[in-house]
Amino acid sequence: MQLTGTLRIDELTSDERAIYASLKPERLPDHVAIIMDGNGRWAGRRSLKRFLGHQQGAKSVQLVTETASRIGLPWLTLYAFSLENSLRRPKAEVNFLMRLLKSYLESNVQRMMDNNVRIRYIGRTHDLPSEVQDKMRWAEETTAHNTGTTLTLALNYGARSEMVDAFRGLAAEMRLKHIAPERITEEDIHRHLYTAHMPDPDLLIRTSGEMRVSNYLLWQIAYAEIYVTDRLWPDFRGIHLLEAIAAFQQRERRFGGIGESCGEVEEDPERIKLAAG
Repeated sequence: MQLTGTLRIDELTSDERAIYASLKPERLPDHVAIIMDGNGRWAGRRSLKRFLGHQQGAKSVQLVTETASRIGLPWLTLYAFSLENSLRRPKAEVNFLMRLLKSYLESNVQRMMDNNVRIRYIGRTHDLPSEVQDKMRWAEETTAHNTGTTLTLALNYGARSEMVDAFRGLAAEMRLKHIAPERITEEDIHRHLYTAHMPDPDLLIRTSGEMRVSNYLLWQIAYAEIYVTDRLWPDFRGIHLLEAIAAFQQRERRFGGIGESCGEVEEDPERIKLAAG
């Protein structure tokens, strides 16, 4: 991992420091992606309106981001608002989420500056209300020169729509440069993804216990380690991010290869033939 900015381990809580002390800093993930799920259920279990769950979820975003910045995590990408949300949620809830996004940016940009965090976005953000886009652009420009954690919000995002947009961009490039289809590589597709400027996630965290990836970064998580917690997003904090990273460090990442615990490799072709017979 390439540590980002200046580490501020002394700013972690005592419980967070205890977990961080068990980690190997050289094996921290470069990129953590999170599916933030459970705002509505959090509110429902407390007999509260759904919007209060979303408000509490926004608080979790900032607290988790600050812990990420203190340990020098380079990339943190959060699934904030899906394309399906905009199409299938009640209009009143979608409008509230847009107001909440504006409020979050207005209230937290100074905290991002204080924590050396820069903010970016992925998704079909051009379809969001113009006043929301203006506030997003302001926050991005204000934090652009920060050198610590890059917080990326996936807004009006869907992985399948991302691939459609990428293939459209690649098709246009092929026509312009007269590229034959058989010359297309994975790197050509990667260059046209929303995430072309960042590494693929090493760790994908899903809150609320659901065992699905919900159309999130489908191309990019091909080899990501997946960590699922029953904790609902409004209750998720920096210490839980550290717990997920601790679990990540216990995994053996093979990327399609053979791990150390998979037995010896037989290299004698004659013996392999006999064994097969």
